[in-house]
Amino acid sequence: MEKAKISGYQLFVLIFLFEMGSALLVPLAGDAKQGAWLVILIAMIGGFLLFSVYYGLFQYYPDQLLTDFVRNILGNFLGRIVAFLYILYFIYLAARVLRDFGETLLTFAYPHLPLFFANATFILVVVFTVRKGIEVMARTGEIFFVLENLLFLTFIFLIVVSGMIHLNNLKPVFEISGAEMMRMAFTETIYFPFGEIIVFLMIFPYLNEPQLMKKIGIGSLVTGGIFLSFTMAMNVAVLGVDLTTRSQYPLLTLIQSIEIAGFLERLDVYFLLKLMIGGFIKLSIFTYAALTGTANVFNVKQPSRLAYPIGFVILLISIVIASNYSEHIHEGLDAVPIYIHLPFQVIIPMLLLIIAFFKNRKRSKASTKISS
Repeated sequence: MEKAKISGYQLFVLIFLFEMGSALLVPLAGDAKQGAWLVILIAMIGGFLLFSVYYGLFQYYPDQLLTDFVRNILGNFLGRIVAFLYILYFIYLAARVLRDFGETLLTFAYPHLPLFFANATFILVVVFTVRKGIEVMARTGEIFFVLENLLFLTFIFLIVVSGMIHLNNLKPVFEISGAEMMRMAFTETIYFPFGEIIVFLMIFPYLNEPQLMKKIGIGSLVTGGIFLSFTMAMNVAVLGVDLTTRSQYPLLTLIQSIEIAGFLERLDVYFLLKLMIGGFIKLSIFTYAALTGTANVFNVKQPSRLAYPIGFVILLISIVIASNYSEHIHEGLDAVPIYIHLPFQVIIPMLLLIIAFFKNRKRSKASTKISS
């Protein structure tokens, strides 16, 4: 582990910005139509359940990274295999995030720029930051958190002043059944973005006040979930259901529709700034987890040496992951949740927690017998 510590506030900021990340780009739970904001809140509750599993593992092994304690739970051989699979998982998700933001940047601002060049520039900045360590990332997150909130408050003010909000667009909330909402929340929306916080099992041990972990985790999930739910409700209230679900980037469409007094318009810079902040933090955290995990599993004494090779691997995967953006989105919505997110976010952590429970119970009984 890196010899570093971060504060509770810094961890809260990182989790919040991570949740915002690429979730602001897409029409999250868009199939729920007027009830999309409610599906996000239901998925947030499901996120609490997943966090309780991750928090349980952290309680058993508060000083160990995910790639460490899986070897303690499963044994060195099987544990190394599972740890390596998690490293690949983090690299894959980092590549997906990089592709998301590279494609968005090309669509939005630089249509003639090669995708490779856009992704390479972005990952280069991320790798440079990751090499500096978790403390630098946390301090960077603090600056971005202030900027993100200023942007959000200004954005809400402009939307209200422009008079574009039509609350009737949010009716009826239950156009789809409650059962269908639950299905969407617990089979789709829960994985992205709430389940992805499993990556923070590679960061939790750096918290300088471990006793605050539960409050920080739940607080950041609640704050992020409410922000995402509110943003989706705002998209529907202004754009309507049809335009929100058909739009490739509904938040961008919303920002582009702002016009006040005939001169304050084309505020695309808001979207660009939110894009860069969310993409940078989320990609940095996945890259840092992959870097730290690789160094941990293969006993590399200077993890910073791995930064550029891992960054290059992420860059290559982001390019070959799909032949076009439509294929990339289709894969992310259909294949990734069931075949990738489900085992790594739900099945494996739950099995690890069950095994850890019995192992620690057996160990506590043995120590009780010795003491008596």
